[in-house]
Amino acid sequence: MTWVEIPADSAFGPANLPYGVFAPAGGPPRAGVRLGDQVLDLTVALGDPVFAGPVLNPFLAQGPARWREVRQRLISLLAGQDGPPEAALYSLAEVSLRLPVEVGDYVDFYASEHHAGNIGQLFRPGAEPLTPNWKHLPVGYHGRSGTVVVSGTPVVRPRGQRKAPADDMPTYGPSRWLDIEAEVGFVVGASSKLGQPIGLGEFTDHVFGVCLVNDWSARDLQAWEYVPLGPFLGKSFATSVSPWIVPLAALEYARVAPPSRDKPLLPYLADDGAGPWGLDLSLEVRLNGHLVASPPYATMYWTPAQMLAHMTVNGASVRPGDLFASGTVSGPRADQRGSLIELSWGGRDALTLPDGATRTFLEDGDEVTISASAPGSDGARIGFGEVTGRILPPNG
Repeated sequence: MTWVEIPADSAFGPANLPYGVFAPAGGPPRAGVRLGDQVLDLTVALGDPVFAGPVLNPFLAQGPARWREVRQRLISLLAGQDGPPEAALYSLAEVSLRLPVEVGDYVDFYASEHHAGNIGQLFRPGAEPLTPNWKHLPVGYHGRSGTVVVSGTPVVRPRGQRKAPADDMPTYGPSRWLDIEAEVGFVVGASSKLGQPIGLGEFTDHVFGVCLVNDWSARDLQAWEYVPLGPFLGKSFATSVSPWIVPLAALEYARVAPPSRDKPLLPYLADDGAGPWGLDLSLEVRLNGHLVASPPYATMYWTPAQMLAHMTVNGASVRPGDLFASGTVSGPRADQRGSLIELSWGGRDALTLPDGATRTFLEDGDEVTISASAPGSDGARIGFGEVTGRILPPNG
């Protein structure tokens, strides 16, 4: 590489090329790709007006052939002797990062057997941890797209109804059990037709890339409201996403088979012959700068291809910018749990942080950061950046 310096050990080298939307000081937002600790302005570098807008949706809508073409142009540009004009390159420190897509629909799944089993034990003590349908279909809920926010956006502690098992009546007030969910998100590019399901083998025809998600959760609100229906106010107040979308094309070396399954799958979910889309992603969760968990995405029972197939099997359509997330990523070990309700086992076992502070759930002023990386070629790592949020006191 000659015209831009990227450290050899950078997780944001030419094998990655994650897309985002940035705004230079005093300038309008536009699309770029991250190169080390710099951002390449795609409108200037490629001379393409599709990247001049405030979201990536118009580019995503152009489909997989166009995504491949642009990626190849970028790889060739980076390998060449002559780079774009100097004005095309910005330091990350000089720009603000924006929500990369306009999210039309947001669906959150529940794809980790370890997380689902832990939550089942906590919310339904004495019963089977997994519900009867869990190993037959990817369980999910339809979230609120209007409260999907970019990393760095503060999260106001929500209010609502909560009722402890021993209480006679519910009370109203700020959530006392505010939690995180370390997740992986998948961004739809090409749309589908209403009434036409998306098969397992069509996953890469419709999904552009991957980001990180923190699906903030008010567990006390959730526990009271979610029977008989699914999550509502306990989830809809905020969902944070990372500003960079790593294209699927950068994750070829991260693909792995999912864990073995002990239940037969219906044909539309049977991925034996479709090239399984398990992913070897290593997540890290930090609370106020302290590492509290390292969830492994490779342990997820359901793959994103199966999630998309199930999400559309009834004929539901998808649009550019739609987001679906994995649900909490948790592994078999206690230090691999991607939520505080699991790490503290429902608030019974407080976490002691290296600075001596203790936590069961989040307190006002706490900051949570989720990061991740994946294997690339020749021992390289593919970076996803971070999704961060700080808790503010409740309004009113």
